[in-house]
Amino acid sequence: MSTNVRPVRDERDGLLAFLAQQRYVLSLAAHGLTDEQARRVPSRSALSIGGLIKHAARTERGWMDTVLQRRPEGTLQQRAEQYLADFQLTGSETLADVIAEYRQAGRETEEVISAIPDLGKPVPVPKGVPWFPPDVDEWSVRWVLLHLIQETARHAGHADIIREHLDGATAFPLMAAAEGWPETPWIKPWKPDPV
Repeated sequence: MSTNVRPVRDERDGLLAFLAQQRYVLSLAAHGLTDEQARRVPSRSALSIGGLIKHAARTERGWMDTVLQRRPEGTLQQRAEQYLADFQLTGSETLADVIAEYRQAGRETEEVISAIPDLGKPVPVPKGVPWFPPDVDEWSVRWVLLHLIQETARHAGHADIIREHLDGATAFPLMAAAEGWPETPWIKPWKPDPV
C-alpha cells in the first residue's frame, strides 16, 4: 500500500479502502520499533504507539459489535476501565501481538461490511452511554464506517507525533523504508540509528 488509496469501484469499496489506508498509516508509525519503544510515552499525553494500535483494534471491533448488535460484556464502569486500559501496551503484550490483532480486526470489519447489502442499514445507538448522543436513535452502517475512518485518521496523527518524539522518524521516510522505495534526492527511507 502506498501514499494514495487505489481507485475504487463503488462507495463500499471506497469506504473500506480508505479505512484500510488509515489502518496502514497508523501501523506504519510502529515500523522498526522495539516493544520497549512501542510502550514509551514520550510526550505529555499518556499515549504510546503500541497503545494506540491496541486501542484502534479494539475500538474497531467494538463498532462491528454495535453494527451486529452484539451486547458488550461487563458493566458500563468495567467497559470504561477497559477502554482506558486499552491505550496501554502491557508488559506481557508485544507490538507484533497488537499489530496482528489490528490486522485481524480489519479482516473482520471487511467480512462484516461485505455481508451487509445496504450501507444505509440502521445501527441503533446504544442508550445510556455518556459519549453517545441521547437525541439520536440510529446511525447507518455508512456513518459507522465514516466514523471509523475519522477516528483511525485522528489516531494515525497522534502516532505520527509520538513517533517523531521517539526517534525523529516521520511518515514518508517510514513508508519508504517499509515499502522498499529507493533513495532519491527528495526522500530517504528511514533507517534505525546505529547503536
